Formats: sequence, C-alpha cells, structure tokens
Amino acid sequence: MNLRQQAILQLVNDRQRVSVSELAQTTGVSEVTIRQDLNLLEKQGLLTRIHGSALALESDDVDIRMMTHFATKQKLANYAASLVNDGETVFIESGSSNALLAHHLAQRPGITLVTVSGYIARQLKDSACEVILLGGIYQKKSDSMVGPLTQLCLRHVHFSKAFIGIDGYQADTGFTGRDMLRADVINSVLAKGAENIILADASKFGQVHQNSLTPLSTISRVITDHRLAQDYQQQLIAQGIRLDILSE
Repeated sequence: MNLRQQAILQLVNDRQRVSVSELAQTTGVSEVTIRQDLNLLEKQGLLTRIHGSALALESDDVDIRMMTHFATKQKLANYAASLVNDGETVFIESGSSNALLAHHLAQRPGITLVTVSGYIARQLKDSACEVILLGGIYQKKSDSMVGPLTQLCLRHVHFSKAFIGIDGYQADTGFTGRDMLRADVINSVLAKGAENIILADASKFGQVHQNSLTPLSTISRVITDHRLAQDYQQQLIAQGIRLDILSE
C-alpha cells in the first residue's frame, strides 16, 4: 500500500463515506487512478466500494450499510416478510436488512412491529402497521435503543418471531456483534423464547467480533444468500439451525 492509498483509507475511515471525485481532488490524482486504488483496497478487505464512492467497513449508519449488497438484502427481506403471518406481532432488531424487512411489512395493517431502532420507527411513521418503539438509552451512532431500560421494556412485550442482525459468525464463536450494548439487547430478545431468525447476507460469515450472541440453541433459522460457503452451511445445519439460502 503506497502513501496515497494510506491517505485514502484514513479519509474513508474518518468520514465513513467519501466520493471518488472528492478523493481525486484531495489527493491530486485522476478519478481513474482513485478507482484503481479503491479496487485494490477493496480486494484487500479494507473498505467497500459502491457506485461513485467508498465506504468504511465498520459504519453504523443504516443508510450507508444498506447500500452494500443492496439487491441481495432486498431479496432476503422480501423472503423474510413472507414468513410473517397476518395478525402476528414480530420483533425487528436494528440493521440494514431488518430495515428493508420492516418496509416490506409496513403495508400490512394487521401486523404489529416491535423494534429498538429509531431509524426503523421513523421509516414507518406513515405506514399501515402498528409500531412499538422500545425505550432506553439512545445510541446515536446506531440510531437504536440500548441499556437496562430497553431490556426491562423487553420483559413486558411479547412477540412470536424475532428478526436479528449479526456482524459475524464462526463455528467456534457462534454469532457475534461489534457493539456490547446492542449485543446485550439481542441476548435479552433471544432469551424470550420466540422463533429467533438471523437475517444476514453471506458477507457477515467468517468475521469475528468480541460480543457473543448466545446461546446458539436459541437460534431457530438463518436466512442468507447463495454466497455462503459450504462449510458454514454444514456447520449451521449440524447445530440444528434451519438454513434458508436464496439463489441469485
């Protein structure tokens, strides 16, 4: 990695999202050169490219994360929505795939959505469905509610299905999350005994983060895409988890 590429990576990590044109102007090279740099950095797993911009890998901004593998996430969300029955109450956790799921369900007036995501609640303010936003400490970077008050609220609501987002999975660690407070909320959801469904594109598998989502036995189902490696498929099935893999 040369000095220009190091500067590009630092700027993207600082700003979370930077356009190709701005990177070219800042570094004093052509946009063609910037695109070549970004291709290299993406191949090294250091950032993510979308049309006209580069994204930091660890962004908590839902709008930014939604742009990564957007078409795949739309398919996952559409399939997940088909599993929800009319009149059902479901919990939807934070994250881009879950936000798309909420949008699919929003047009069905008989459904009640429980969430900790301020982002999702705002997206559904004009929707037909009933929305319950749980209270707690407002975590600005993820636009979601966390902390002991959120966990207390969870004790007093009931739902038949819970759709959970993850940040990583390995066979020896199970499912993991980047943020400790959000992981605590998810673990409280898992403990309620609903049908717990992981909704995540295959890019999350193979990553490991410090906060475990446990126990693994509480996970009923995983919905992901065709890019999921065969060894991960076998591991999930061996752990008694139903696996729904969507084709291209």
